[in-house]
Amino acid sequence: MLAEIGFVDIQTSRPYDTFGEARGEKKARLFGVFGYTFLARKPDIT
Repeated sequence: MLAEIGFVDIQTSRPYDTFGEARGEKKARLFGVFGYTFLARKPDIT
């Protein structure tokens, strides 16, 4: 999706736990839900 709108050099982090001690933690564990960080840049248009 990021590439489709013009971003380049796209990087995705390793999965990390975003639900530790949250109300939905049990359901997140059940469904294998994790958070990811995305890093990308949009090239200059000159």
